[in-house]
This record gives sequence, structure tokens and C-alpha cells, in this order.
Amino acid sequence: ADEIDMVINIGALKDGRDDDVQRDIAAVVEAAQGHTVKVIIETVLLTDEEKVKASELSKAAGAHFVKTSTGFAGGGATPEDVKLMKDTVGDALEVKASGGVRNLDDFKAMLDAGATRVGASAGVQIMQGLEVETDY
Repeated sequence: ADEIDMVINIGALKDGRDDDVQRDIAAVVEAAQGHTVKVIIETVLLTDEEKVKASELSKAAGAHFVKTSTGFAGGGATPEDVKLMKDTVGDALEVKASGGVRNLDDFKAMLDAGATRVGASAGVQIMQGLEVETDY
């Protein structure tokens, strides 16, 4: 594997056990031996304050990406969450928007909000939108 996705310990984050969360992420980063680590924070389950904290802890632990969701908790990426995450991590980490991207407009909204990658099961619909609009 060249990239590793991990899900943040949401219970520890919500309990305010920031050191445990950061250590957990750092352990995965270390085990990945230089390979890309994406930390899934499950934005749909978090407050904005918790999203910021999860992004900060991911950055401090040496992760390469923060990612919005697994797709199993309901919801998905929103431009607002992507922007909040990108504003928090700046250029130090990349942001992957995952879930809820169903068409070209959704895709463009995620890129405009700061995502550098998008995970979507609607690739055909997105590409069909590009056939109509080729200026993006």
C-alpha cells in the first residue's frame, strides 16, 4: 500500500483526550514508514470546534491529509467543512472531500473550498458534466 487511511478515535476526541488522539495518529504515521496517511475525521459526527481540533491534531501528528468521512456514518463532505478543515491545516496538509459529491457542481464546490482530492462514487456523472462544461 502506498497510502493509509485511518479513522480518528472519535470517542477520545469527544472526551477531550487530545493527547490520546494525537498519539494514535502519530503511531499510524510512524507505522506507515513515510507513506501517505489520511486521517478520516467523520465530520458529520463532529461540531465545528471538534473538526478544527481533529484537523490540528492530525497536523501535529504528522499526517498528510485530513479527510471528511468514510461514507458509513451518513452525510458526507460539505464545502463548509472542507473550507474549515483547509483553513485549519493551511498548506501543511491536504484535504480530501469524501462522500456526497454527486455531480460536477458538487465536485467544483469541493475544489473551490480547498480540497485537493475528492472521493466520489458518482464519477460517471461528474465526467458527463465535464463533457458539457470544459472550462474548469
